[in-house]
Amino acid sequence: MNLSSFYKIYYRHRMLKANFFFKIYLFIILPFRYILNIPFLPRKINLDTYSQDKAVLFDKSLDYLFEYFNSDKGNFYIDQYIQPIKKKNIRINAHGYSSIYEKYFINKKYNNLNILELGSFYGNSIASFYYYFKNSKIYSGDYFPDLFRYESKRIKNFYIDTSSEVSIKNILINNDTKFDIIVEDASHSLKDQIISLFMLFKKITPKGIFICEELDFPETRKDMNLNNEYPDLKQILLDIKSNKNFNSKYIDKNDKEYFLENFKGIEIYKGKANEVAVIEKK
Repeated sequence: MNLSSFYKIYYRHRMLKANFFFKIYLFIILPFRYILNIPFLPRKINLDTYSQDKAVLFDKSLDYLFEYFNSDKGNFYIDQYIQPIKKKNIRINAHGYSSIYEKYFINKKYNNLNILELGSFYGNSIASFYYYFKNSKIYSGDYFPDLFRYESKRIKNFYIDTSSEVSIKNILINNDTKFDIIVEDASHSLKDQIISLFMLFKKITPKGIFICEELDFPETRKDMNLNNEYPDLKQILLDIKSNKNFNSKYIDKNDKEYFLENFKGIEIYKGKANEVAVIEKK
């Protein structure tokens, strides 16, 4: 994690709300807080080397792997989103998506797949996918790629801004790579969820899967829908399931037509607290 990312993750929101004198204070303490956190940052791990002594992980369930690598997709995890120096080794409830994913992944786990996760943060879910899908290539896209802590010949980590149609187009749409599974776990804001699904659905291979995590955030968290816009992605998916028409200024006409012609099924599940959508392609 570099200083810029440290500031944007932990201090930018405070800076926006601060008065003049508090802003000066934050600027003064920021470099010192960063230096204090450095020893507590997660260490880098080369999974190709790590797996030589941990080959048993290739036979573990997805839930086991999520908890082993501390992904919030499992049932329990240690909070990884606070400043590293404040981290407490206390297991708390995670999203509980493991059994949902296993249902869709179990028959694909030994295939040669391209798997993309958007919003990987430290990459703990990517490490889990590395062992679960042992014959697959794993792609990690994040606004803060410097946080990513895993290395492997089968893993590619890159920068992307999922709030920007230009970024999505330049980095993914204009790339020849297609994906068998896309997991969208990025900002969870209303616009970002919508453009990620409808722009990237054409990048999914036949019989592939698109997953949108924390689908309910735009309706349950004010910061994920600051302008109180409507419809959100959840409502759009419900309209599609009910054969109702829908419109959004964030959806291109051609992308909408492509989606409606090529999706096979839509299911919305409830994890421990939040919802996740699984969209299958024909």
